[in-house]
Amino acid sequence: MGDGRVSNPTTTSEVTTTRWAQLSASDGAVTYRLGSWSFFFDFLEAVIFAPGAKHRYIWRGQRRSDWSLSSSLDRLFQKTGVIAHATTELEGLSKRHLRTFQYASRGRRGLNPVQLRADNEWWALGQHFGLATPLLDWTRSPFAAAYFAFEENPSDNTEWRVVYGLDENAVAQRYAELQEGPSFEQGRLPVVELVDPMSDENVRLVSQGGLFTRAPIGTPIDRWVAGQFEGSITPILVRIEIPDSDRELCLRTLDRMNINHLSLFPDLAGASRFSNLRMELDR
Repeated sequence: MGDGRVSNPTTTSEVTTTRWAQLSASDGAVTYRLGSWSFFFDFLEAVIFAPGAKHRYIWRGQRRSDWSLSSSLDRLFQKTGVIAHATTELEGLSKRHLRTFQYASRGRRGLNPVQLRADNEWWALGQHFGLATPLLDWTRSPFAAAYFAFEENPSDNTEWRVVYGLDENAVAQRYAELQEGPSFEQGRLPVVELVDPMSDENVRLVSQGGLFTRAPIGTPIDRWVAGQFEGSITPILVRIEIPDSDRELCLRTLDRMNINHLSLFPDLAGASRFSNLRMELDR
C-alpha cells in the first residue's frame, strides 16, 4: 500500500483468506469483509497502517451495513419528504432550522456562554444536544468507531456492522482544489469540510477524539467520494464489514482496552449506559 493502491489481502498469503477479503474497489471506495472481530487489529496493522501507508484516516462506526453516510439533517429531510426538493430550497430550510435553534438556545447555555460566531460552531453545539444537523460524527480512533458500531443491540436483523475510514488528507486536498467556499449553504461549493470545533461545551468530543464532516446538503459522504474520485482505486473511503454475531466479543475486548461509555461519555448519561451494558455483558 505504499503507492496508495489497494492490494487484495487474499493474494498476499494463504492465511489471510480466512481472516479478511477485499470485496470491491472503485471510485475511491474500498470494501473489506472480516471473518471475525478478532482479526480487526491484525487487519489494521497489515492493511491500514502498513509501513509506507500514506493515508490518514478518521473513523466512524455504523450498526447497519445498508445505511449510507448521511447526516441527521438529511435524514430529517428524507423523513419529511423534502429531500428531493431543489438544493436552494433545502439550503433555505437548513438556515431557518439553524436560526430556530439559535433563538431557542437563548438563556439555556449558562450564565456566561462562549460566543459562537461560525455556523459550524453552532451546528457542532446542536449536534451534541440532539439537533438534526448537516454534520457527521467521526473519531480519530478506529477502536472507538468499532465501539459505536457495536454498542447498540438492534431490534432489527443485521448481518454486518461497519467501520468506515475516511482519508482526511485527501478530503482536505480536494477542498483546496475546489477552492475555499463560505461556511454556509447558500452558494456553498461542493466540498466536504472537516469541522474540529474549539468550544468547551462538548466534553464528549475530547474524550472520543472526535470531529465532524460537513458534506454538501443532501449528499451522503459515500456518494460525494464516488463523485469526486470517480474511476480511482485509491482508498479514500475504507469500509470494513464485521460480523454482527461478534458483538459481545467485540465489546468485551474493547472494555478491556477501557473503550466503553464510561470513558467515551464523561457524564451521567455515559455512566448510566455503561452500567446498563455491563449488566448485559455480565449476565
